[in-house]
Amino acid sequence: MSSTSVVAEDPPESRRREQRGWYWYDFANSGFQTTVITVFLGPYLTSLAERAAGGEEGLVGFLGFDVRAKAYFSAVVTASVVLQILIMPIAGALADHTGRKRELLGLFAYLGAAATLGFYFVAGDAYLLGGVLFIVANTAFGAAMVVYNSFLPQIAGAEERDAVSSRGWGFGYLGGFALLAINLALYLGSGIEEGLAVRISLASAGVWWAVFTVIPLLRLRNRPVGTHDATSVRAVAGSFRQLGRTLADLRRYPRSLLFLLAYLIYNDGVQTVISFSATYADQELGLNKTVQITAILAVQFFAFGGALLLGRLAGRFGTKRTVLVSLVVWTGVVAVSYFLQKGAAVQFYAIALIIAIVLGGTQALSRSLYSLVIPAGKEAEYFSLFEVSDKGSAFLGSFTLTLALQLTDSYRSAILSLLVFFVAGFVLLLAVNLPRAVREAGNAVPSHL
Repeated sequence: MSSTSVVAEDPPESRRREQRGWYWYDFANSGFQTTVITVFLGPYLTSLAERAAGGEEGLVGFLGFDVRAKAYFSAVVTASVVLQILIMPIAGALADHTGRKRELLGLFAYLGAAATLGFYFVAGDAYLLGGVLFIVANTAFGAAMVVYNSFLPQIAGAEERDAVSSRGWGFGYLGGFALLAINLALYLGSGIEEGLAVRISLASAGVWWAVFTVIPLLRLRNRPVGTHDATSVRAVAGSFRQLGRTLADLRRYPRSLLFLLAYLIYNDGVQTVISFSATYADQELGLNKTVQITAILAVQFFAFGGALLLGRLAGRFGTKRTVLVSLVVWTGVVAVSYFLQKGAAVQFYAIALIIAIVLGGTQALSRSLYSLVIPAGKEAEYFSLFEVSDKGSAFLGSFTLTLALQLTDSYRSAILSLLVFFVAGFVLLLAVNLPRAVREAGNAVPSHL
């Protein structure tokens, strides 16, 4: 049974109920994205590593290598994404083969939430514990997103998918905004010692993630996938075999593969800018935590409207064209960031506002486009490939940052190195014939493509 036929057979009210439940998982996990990845963890782990190394120019051990203390967080991000690359395709194959998407979503979400709670115990010189917890949490985050995204073709038809995807992403920004606002009040106004306030804020993202994941788990439902043994080791073995067939099957969809490659490249840039922004503001621009947090709060607040705005523009001007324009804006943002002056909070706020306008739309519309160019019945497996770069920070971008920092010892050179991701992603996306890719995947071409 195809995902399209499932949508057609679902009563409208049942479908809308699932869509509303689906939005809540974006709300639940966005606290991890904002509070942990974007604001608090990078500067905090960097400071712990520098303390253990005896200064910012010192070296710390990580996975058998000596890395600069200032590059420790980007090295941890790189390691977590390598593990994601190994785990997420397996998670996708298991979800499609067993049909137990809801159970797998809960498993990965609560594993990530538990690891995030563990950040409360990362203090002193425990930079290694913080790195391990982040690797576990970010890997689980990515695996859960594979399963979560694979619900989209099953709960929304082709014509409404841009709108549903954009609403989900926009609702996620509200969740990230709400939790970060609470943590801002704790950090600035509670009188609690700074390190303790940071650890409480980090752990709160785990609580937030765990609590609000209950709603989608209650509302989403599994779809039948045919005969399988979902309770035995044979199910896992069958998932591996199915994954192999899916990877081999990619050759039948060259234009879908080209779109995926374009997305992986430009989203590497997006995710790395997001995860690196707080560290850049702290280490290079000398901006205090108040400026960093309020800027990210502004991004979360305005990104909700930005996601809905770009969703509407996609309906009017075309989804692909809207994403291409957003990539031009991202290129300008990275180029201008190189010239930001030290201590110039107003300049940082201006850049944050521009990012807010294009951030949600770039990702939400890309997710919607990708859902159209993959074959029905293999959504989770194909979304596992998509999720290698989606949300959390990506391998190529974080590796490029780490390498640039190692070679140049300059944050400005590191941020400028990300330009290549947006330029290359733009060129590749421009080359994709999306209507043909949709038809080759066996799907109907929507009018607004």
